[in-house]
Amino acid sequence: MAERVAVVTGASSGIGRAVARALLDAGYAVAIAARREEALVETASGRNAALVVPADVTDPASVAVLFSQVRSELGRVDLLFNNAGLFGAPAPFEDFPLEEWQALVNTNLTGCFMCAQEAFRAMKDQSPQGGRIINNGSLSAYVPRPYNVAYTSTKHAITGLTKAISLEGRKYDIACGQIDIGNAATDLTAAMRRGVPQADGSVAPEPVMDLSHVTDAVLYMAGLPLDANVEFMTVMATKMPFVGRG
Repeated sequence: MAERVAVVTGASSGIGRAVARALLDAGYAVAIAARREEALVETASGRNAALVVPADVTDPASVAVLFSQVRSELGRVDLLFNNAGLFGAPAPFEDFPLEEWQALVNTNLTGCFMCAQEAFRAMKDQSPQGGRIINNGSLSAYVPRPYNVAYTSTKHAITGLTKAISLEGRKYDIACGQIDIGNAATDLTAAMRRGVPQADGSVAPEPVMDLSHVTDAVLYMAGLPLDANVEFMTVMATKMPFVGRG
């Protein structure tokens, strides 16, 4: 059984893949979960302490199997990086499709809730008791981008989920925090370098930051003793439009 066991959802690419690899390199045994098994195998390449578990966070049975497998094969759950999410196709509020709204709510909010609940149960029941849940929020948990009502709404909701878990986890030594990331350089943010809609109606390129700053931040949050917690951390490209009026 590993000394420290982490679960990372959405680990097939981007931030999830980078965080999973950083945790593996830091000595964690890491269960990496996402829908695409071949991409998970690529994430785990060359790292023996990775447990590949294909999973769909919108499916309660799939989430239950993920955490059951982690507990049976790795012994416990010390850390959940609750990362799986969708950005969705931008559309004006009045034209935003209901099916797109429901898809983002199911993944970004309900999926996050179900994974956190399974991790919470494991952390409550295991000995020694406790663990840490880190929810991947976004700067959209504070301010919206144009034409992204569903993403913005789900990320605002993640803040409430983080606070509720943090409150109810105290008596079980379960710490919960949220990392809000702005413009980390991934395939998902490639369009920002070319130009994305701004609040004033213009389209403009935005600065991005290296993904390593995100992994460093998650490792710091994860490495704290359970009597200390980063409740909220914002890591962002310094010159991106966020603070002030753009």
